[in-house]
Amino acid sequence: MSHRGSRQLQVSGLARVEGEGALHVSVRDGRVQRVAMRIYEPPRFFEAFLRGRAFTEPPDITARICGICPVAYQLSACNAIEDACGVSVGGQVAALRRLLYCGEWISSHALHIYLLHAPDFLGYPDAITLARDHREIVERGLALKKAGNAILDLVGGRAIHPVNVRLGGFYRAPTRAELAGLAERLRPALDAAIATTQWVSTFDFPDLELDHELLALHEPDRYAIESGTPRTASGADWPLADYPTHVVEQQVPHSTALHARLDGAEFLTGPLARYAVNSATLSPTARQVAADAGLGAVCRNPFRSIVVRAVEVVYALDEALRLIDGYEPPEESFVDVAARPGVGHGATEAPRGLLYHRYAIDAAGLISSADIVPPTAQNQAAIETDLARLVQANLHLDDHTLTGLCEQAIRNYDPCISCSAHFLELTVDRR
Repeated sequence: MSHRGSRQLQVSGLARVEGEGALHVSVRDGRVQRVAMRIYEPPRFFEAFLRGRAFTEPPDITARICGICPVAYQLSACNAIEDACGVSVGGQVAALRRLLYCGEWISSHALHIYLLHAPDFLGYPDAITLARDHREIVERGLALKKAGNAILDLVGGRAIHPVNVRLGGFYRAPTRAELAGLAERLRPALDAAIATTQWVSTFDFPDLELDHELLALHEPDRYAIESGTPRTASGADWPLADYPTHVVEQQVPHSTALHARLDGAEFLTGPLARYAVNSATLSPTARQVAADAGLGAVCRNPFRSIVVRAVEVVYALDEALRLIDGYEPPEESFVDVAARPGVGHGATEAPRGLLYHRYAIDAAGLISSADIVPPTAQNQAAIETDLARLVQANLHLDDHTLTGLCEQAIRNYDPCISCSAHFLELTVDRR
């Protein structure tokens, strides 16, 4: 088939990303001129309707932004409001927060690896079809997801939009006996996670190396999850309060979602960024699993992000078991947080990347302004550039194959487009 002249590719019903969007690619005389990842889902206006709410409400309200990673929104909101109020949460309450977040990582990563992404590498249209030939593989993924949900249920009160999270900690802390029973469920899940990493490392990965800057939270003595300081793969870092100075959002004409730039340049956050910044602080088990899977200290191939996610599942289970082993029920399950006027900044590492919150609180204890920067919004500009490179290198492919490759590339980033549902329309205009 000739690829000259005007051509259009359209595909609909992509059900393995979250949110509603379209991709438009323009090719002229054998060169990719423009790639636009168009987000046409209506804005959600969470920042606007948080204004005027009580300072205690954002953790519960923002959890509704995403049903897959509500803990990320809850704890980012808690971190920011506690920062504004001058409160620090430590000890076993902080450990419980980290344990809760481990549950979200396990559940979300298992969902992405087994149900959304692996079918691309194995030649299946979806996980249901994959299960017909490899039932045991899909069942292993579902068991991993259930292990993560078990943490969310016990510590958070339920797996979706947990109800046990509050400013300063939790309404109720679990007992040692409850966590001991949870550990019995997590130990076989750790073996399944190690097997998962071994399995995905055997996939056939297209060649693509990112040259964007990578940004993630960093902590000196552990893999950053529920807290940390922004750091780039090149070694630059700054206080979280300076995040809006470095990461600047801007509106683009083809999308209802904002794009973001890091010091004026495209960048990526997410598993590849976390691994590049923090791989040295993985647990010994996770480091060994990563080495066995062929990962070095840094991975810049977005198609291999599925391997990094699997390593993070290993780490999250290993860390959850460590936290449970050292757990002592706190005397109080929360720290009192009293309202005061001020501005607070909070960030955590959602499964898809760095999630930043900023809140201003007035003298009455009401939210006067809110700023939420989700991972996918930060990644969109870089995704467009990566797609342009991928299409340019594969213009020899027929329309159907090239479309499938673009869809797979988008799923590399596990985009949460509305940070929510299931449609991609791809248009390739060749002239």
